[in-house]
Amino acid sequence: MDGSVTRRGQPCWYKKDGIGLDAINDAFLLEASIYRLLRKYCRDQPYYVNLLELFAETSFQTELGQTLDLISAPPGHLKEKSIHHPRAIVKYKTAFYSFYLPVAAAMYMAGITSEEEHNNAKHILLEMGEFFQIQDDYLDCYGDPAVTGKIGTDIQDSKCSWLVVTALEVMTPEQRVELEACYGRHDEASVEKVKTLYNTLQMPKLYRKYEDESYERLQKLIARHAENLPHAVFLNFAKKIYRRNK
Repeated sequence: MDGSVTRRGQPCWYKKDGIGLDAINDAFLLEASIYRLLRKYCRDQPYYVNLLELFAETSFQTELGQTLDLISAPPGHLKEKSIHHPRAIVKYKTAFYSFYLPVAAAMYMAGITSEEEHNNAKHILLEMGEFFQIQDDYLDCYGDPAVTGKIGTDIQDSKCSWLVVTALEVMTPEQRVELEACYGRHDEASVEKVKTLYNTLQMPKLYRKYEDESYERLQKLIARHAENLPHAVFLNFAKKIYRRNK
């Protein structure tokens, strides 16, 4: 959808010979397979309906997030890239399916159906998902493709990423003019100018500050909202993603 070339160190599926736009139908097949697998293995279980609803709702939320990501990306629209946009994008695009879904599914399968407990888990996991996606935004520009398995294209694709939104908050009017002239362009010179501007604004330093503050905030959320849930599950998630480089 965003013209990326690689994922997990491999060519994107649509880039494979003979695939192209067939990848859209392949995605539908994969999504449909979720419900066939649930029916095959969980149909006789008391949590079957809960899982069906969870996967259906999470699929819809993720599709909303992808839509927000795409419509926020047209070149020349920097004024629309406020701090509220990336938070909404990451909540729906990443946090629900990457963090809340697996834990919520396990909770239902363990017999934990209380709305209060699921809301408690959601408080922690959506914050964790935002933290994770902002790390992705940073690694898109500063990560090593040999390690991340992905060639970053957020600058070229005019993505509403944490880097550009934060840069807009701290840059001078003159720097903004330069950013507007280069952001969303695919030529190498423009991309390098944006990266140089990020370095001038000390974006790596600002990111490390954000990362440390977010990790500390996660610890507090876990202590507050996981009273009746196993702390280790959430703490292990947080430790795995803190200071990650891929």
